[in-house]
Amino acid sequence: MTRKKKNNNLGELLIGILVLASVSTFVYTQSVTGTIIVFIVGFIAMLAIAKTIQFKRQKKLNRSGILQVDEMSGAEFEEFLRLRYKAGGYAVRKTPYKGDYGADLILENGRQKIVVQAKRYKSNVGIKAVQEISAAKLHYGANEAWVVTNSFFTKAAAELALSNKVKLVNRDELVGILLAKKAG
Repeated sequence: MTRKKKNNNLGELLIGILVLASVSTFVYTQSVTGTIIVFIVGFIAMLAIAKTIQFKRQKKLNRSGILQVDEMSGAEFEEFLRLRYKAGGYAVRKTPYKGDYGADLILENGRQKIVVQAKRYKSNVGIKAVQEISAAKLHYGANEAWVVTNSFFTKAAAELALSNKVKLVNRDELVGILLAKKAG
């Protein structure tokens, strides 16, 4: 799911509350002036709430470092993830840049072997990434397959990942991971 849908739902909810408050004021008071005042005060409160949410979201993004990730090349993103997973206790091996069979990184921790495909994208990641990492899981004999992105996934990619047991790490989850690493 993209953030735009989440934001639209919140906006629709706030507008609904504003309209309900205005109509209720008019029904109970029969005052046009009172209704207009409630509407204006409610509208100003909505703007303040929206700005506060936007400010907190931007502050969280700045703290996480995701904005720097957005500026990386694909190869830099792979190296960034390699270092993150290595710091997290995995033995990490990069696959060749060409001929990688769909995986960019191979993580190992005891008997656990995970193939990871890194997608540093500006748009949503599609079904092809899930197809490739599923094939890489078999090729490398891995227990798990992950696709990690600084973006989000299409609905089709999410559906295919579910049926193929591929873990998808989207932008929101990556921000959470980055923030957890900074706190730890």
